[in-house]
Amino acid sequence: MNNIALIVGASGIIGSNLAQELLAHNWPTYGLARSPRPDIAGLHPVAADLLDPASLQNALAGLAPTHVFITSWMRQDTEAENIRVNSLMVRNLLDALAPQKSVQHVALVTGLKHYLGPFEAYVSGGTPPPTPLREEQPRLPLDNFYYAQEDEVYIAAARDGFTWSIHRPHTIIGKAVGNLMNLGTTLAVYASICKETGRPFRWPGSEAQWNGLSDVTDARIIAQQLRWAATAETARDQAFNIVNGDIFRWSWLWPRLAAWFGVEALGFDGTIHPLEAELSQDAAVWREIAERHQLQEPALDRLASPWHTDLDLGRPIEVMTDMANSRKRGFLAYQSTEDSFFDLFEQLRTDRLIP
Repeated sequence: MNNIALIVGASGIIGSNLAQELLAHNWPTYGLARSPRPDIAGLHPVAADLLDPASLQNALAGLAPTHVFITSWMRQDTEAENIRVNSLMVRNLLDALAPQKSVQHVALVTGLKHYLGPFEAYVSGGTPPPTPLREEQPRLPLDNFYYAQEDEVYIAAARDGFTWSIHRPHTIIGKAVGNLMNLGTTLAVYASICKETGRPFRWPGSEAQWNGLSDVTDARIIAQQLRWAATAETARDQAFNIVNGDIFRWSWLWPRLAAWFGVEALGFDGTIHPLEAELSQDAAVWREIAERHQLQEPALDRLASPWHTDLDLGRPIEVMTDMANSRKRGFLAYQSTEDSFFDLFEQLRTDRLIP
């Protein structure tokens, strides 16, 4: 097999799981990041700044990847800046790779904001999109950096002759430290603080999310879909939703998460209780917990991303996705959501990131 992978964002939740998936199937794999971590055996680190074309050209000189996986983005203060910065990252990368003429396929990971709009849009009300969300739904008449990233891929694909796939996960459940969007670990840290301090594990979100149907994406299952779409003839030039394959209500799942930690679960009480406020005074508490239990990461903000968890759990609508496009084309993997959380919690405990 002559497939050679380049993962952009190999230190993140999706990128690190994808690296392990590809390496397990004997793909030579390079991981590009500004500061690559040497913690995945067999992954070849590539240090480069996606906003610096010279940095990219130097770092990629001599590499001839056949498959490129873009799993990274940079959060900015406005959507206009999100568009400018994140589209430039994709453009710089693909421009730097073009002279090699080695790229056969590019996969871009975006997400459900494709259907919901930018963060500010779906929390401000308006007409909610129909659920389940389907790939055939048209773009919204809103500025959206996901659209700008896609367009850069389409332009380069027409120029350089590679195929592409777009992957739209829901909330990612998986291990990563220092990640901007990390609901599973955020809830694990919150539950651990509740356990240590005697506080109840209180639902932080909206009534719509508490009672509505939802789904999530295990980092391992999107890694499987990315590998499948990279080589499957039926997957060429397609956009795919990717979730675990089951649906749930948080009103069902929340008490189960609480029971795993041995804490009291409190459900929706008529008021949203944002985690960002709940955890705002807990940096010193977490540092003390980490010291007492000899944990690996004493900085609360390196593990928890309450702002993003609040956006997910505070949505005024239920959100679930349809997976018919990839199912019809041959991707049939399934993952239990309850197991996604419990597997993550076990890994965090084994790795001494929670007590």
